[in-house]
Amino acid sequence: MLTLFLVALASATLLPGGSEVWLARQWCVDPSVVTLWWVATTGNTLGSLINVGLGRYARRFQDRRWFPVSPAGLQRAERWYHRFGEWSLLGAWVPVVGDPLTVLAGVLRLPWWRATLLIGLAKGARYALVLWLADLWLAPLCG
Repeated sequence: MLTLFLVALASATLLPGGSEVWLARQWCVDPSVVTLWWVATTGNTLGSLINVGLGRYARRFQDRRWFPVSPAGLQRAERWYHRFGEWSLLGAWVPVVGDPLTVLAGVLRLPWWRATLLIGLAKGARYALVLWLADLWLAPLCG
Protein backbone atom coordinates (compact mmCIF):
# COMPACT_ATOMS: atom_id res chain seq x y z
CA MET A 1 0.00 0.00 0.00
CA LEU A 2 2.88 2.37 0.67
CA THR A 3 4.07 1.92 -2.92
CA LEU A 4 0.58 2.72 -4.24
CA PHE A 5 0.51 5.86 -2.07
CA LEU A 6 3.92 7.00 -3.34
CA VAL A 7 3.11 6.26 -6.99
CA ALA A 8 -0.19 8.15 -6.67
CA LEU A 9 1.54 11.07 -4.93
CA ALA A 10 4.32 11.31 -7.53
CA SER A 11 1.84 10.97 -10.41
CA ALA A 12 -0.02 14.06 -9.24
CA THR A 13 3.04 16.26 -9.20
CA LEU A 14 4.72 17.55 -12.32
CA LEU A 15 6.64 14.24 -12.47
CA PRO A 16 5.35 11.69 -15.00
CA GLY A 17 3.54 8.67 -13.64
CA GLY A 18 0.76 6.19 -14.14
CA SER A 19 -1.05 5.61 -10.90
CA GLU A 20 -4.14 4.13 -12.59
CA VAL A 21 -2.16 1.16 -13.92
CA TRP A 22 -0.53 0.64 -10.54
CA LEU A 23 -3.91 0.81 -8.81
CA ALA A 24 -5.40 -1.78 -11.18
CA ARG A 25 -2.41 -4.05 -10.63
CA GLN A 26 -2.72 -3.66 -6.87
CA TRP A 27 -6.44 -4.51 -7.15
CA CYS A 28 -5.43 -7.88 -8.63
CA VAL A 29 -3.19 -8.57 -5.64
CA ASP A 30 -5.46 -7.21 -2.90
CA PRO A 31 -9.03 -6.39 -3.97
CA SER A 32 -9.91 -4.41 -0.81
CA VAL A 33 -11.57 -1.66 -2.83
CA VAL A 34 -12.19 0.90 -0.09
CA THR A 35 -8.60 0.77 1.18
CA LEU A 36 -7.15 0.95 -2.31
CA TRP A 37 -9.44 3.86 -3.20
CA TRP A 38 -8.55 5.73 0.00
CA VAL A 39 -4.78 5.24 -0.37
CA ALA A 40 -4.70 6.25 -4.05
CA THR A 41 -7.04 9.22 -3.57
CA THR A 42 -5.12 10.49 -0.53
CA GLY A 43 -1.72 10.15 -2.21
CA ASN A 44 -2.84 11.75 -5.45
CA THR A 45 -4.63 14.60 -3.67
CA LEU A 46 -1.53 15.31 -1.56
CA GLY A 47 0.58 15.31 -4.71
CA SER A 48 -1.71 17.90 -6.26
CA LEU A 49 -1.54 19.96 -3.08
CA ILE A 50 2.24 19.97 -3.49
CA ASN A 51 1.60 21.60 -6.88
CA VAL A 52 -0.70 24.14 -5.22
CA GLY A 53 2.05 24.91 -2.72
CA LEU A 54 4.62 25.27 -5.49
CA GLY A 55 2.31 27.68 -7.28
CA ARG A 56 1.85 29.75 -4.12
CA TYR A 57 5.60 29.89 -3.59
CA ALA A 58 6.53 30.47 -7.24
CA ARG A 59 4.35 33.56 -7.60
CA ARG A 60 6.89 35.64 -5.72
CA PHE A 61 9.40 35.03 -8.53
CA GLN A 62 7.15 36.09 -11.41
CA ASP A 63 9.30 39.13 -12.23
CA ARG A 64 12.50 37.13 -12.65
CA ARG A 65 13.82 36.40 -16.14
CA TRP A 66 14.01 32.66 -15.49
CA PHE A 67 10.37 32.40 -14.37
CA PRO A 68 8.88 29.68 -16.62
CA VAL A 69 5.78 31.68 -17.62
CA SER A 70 5.87 35.05 -19.36
CA PRO A 71 3.83 37.91 -17.89
CA ALA A 72 1.46 37.66 -20.88
CA GLY A 73 1.12 33.91 -20.35
CA LEU A 74 0.38 34.42 -16.67
CA GLN A 75 -2.28 37.01 -17.53
CA ARG A 76 -3.88 34.60 -20.03
CA ALA A 77 -3.91 31.84 -17.43
CA GLU A 78 -5.43 34.18 -14.85
CA ARG A 79 -8.17 35.26 -17.27
CA TRP A 80 -8.92 31.66 -18.11
CA TYR A 81 -9.00 30.69 -14.45
CA HIS A 82 -11.27 33.59 -13.53
CA ARG A 83 -13.56 32.70 -16.41
CA PHE A 84 -13.97 29.06 -15.35
CA GLY A 85 -13.28 29.59 -11.67
CA GLU A 86 -12.17 27.26 -8.96
CA TRP A 87 -14.55 24.60 -10.29
CA SER A 88 -11.99 23.99 -13.02
CA LEU A 89 -10.09 22.03 -10.36
CA LEU A 90 -12.62 19.25 -10.90
CA GLY A 91 -10.48 18.66 -13.98
CA ALA A 92 -7.38 18.10 -11.85
CA TRP A 93 -7.51 14.40 -12.75
CA VAL A 94 -7.20 15.05 -16.49
CA PRO A 95 -3.78 14.10 -17.91
CA VAL A 96 -1.56 16.95 -19.12
CA VAL A 97 -3.88 19.81 -18.02
CA GLY A 98 -4.62 18.71 -14.45
CA ASP A 99 -1.18 19.41 -13.00
CA PRO A 100 -0.95 22.96 -14.39
CA LEU A 101 -4.47 23.63 -13.08
CA THR A 102 -3.36 22.79 -9.56
CA VAL A 103 -0.24 24.96 -9.87
CA LEU A 104 -2.40 27.81 -11.17
CA ALA A 105 -4.75 27.42 -8.21
CA GLY A 106 -1.72 28.00 -5.99
CA VAL A 107 -0.48 30.98 -8.00
CA LEU A 108 -3.93 32.55 -7.67
CA ARG A 109 -4.06 31.72 -3.95
CA LEU A 110 -7.18 29.57 -3.85
CA PRO A 111 -7.82 28.80 -0.17
CA TRP A 112 -6.30 25.48 0.87
CA TRP A 113 -9.58 23.97 2.06
CA ARG A 114 -11.33 24.65 -1.26
CA ALA A 115 -8.40 23.33 -3.28
CA THR A 116 -8.31 20.19 -1.13
CA LEU A 117 -12.05 19.61 -1.43
CA LEU A 118 -12.24 20.10 -5.21
CA ILE A 119 -9.08 18.17 -5.99
CA GLY A 120 -10.07 15.35 -3.61
CA LEU A 121 -13.49 15.04 -5.25
CA ALA A 122 -11.94 14.89 -8.72
CA LYS A 123 -9.25 12.39 -7.78
CA GLY A 124 -11.64 10.23 -5.76
CA ALA A 125 -14.11 10.02 -8.65
CA ARG A 126 -11.36 9.03 -11.06
CA TYR A 127 -10.05 6.27 -8.80
CA ALA A 128 -13.58 4.98 -8.16
CA LEU A 129 -13.96 4.67 -11.93
CA VAL A 130 -10.58 2.92 -12.27
CA LEU A 131 -11.53 0.40 -9.56
CA TRP A 132 -14.94 -0.20 -11.12
CA LEU A 133 -13.31 -0.84 -14.50
CA ALA A 134 -10.72 -3.12 -12.89
CA ASP A 135 -13.53 -5.13 -11.31
CA LEU A 136 -15.35 -5.29 -14.61
CA TRP A 137 -12.44 -6.15 -16.91
CA LEU A 138 -9.67 -7.62 -14.77
CA ALA A 139 -11.63 -9.97 -12.50
CA PRO A 140 -11.36 -12.92 -14.92
CA LEU A 141 -7.63 -12.30 -15.40
CA CYS A 142 -6.73 -11.81 -11.74
CA GLY A 143 -8.78 -14.58 -10.21
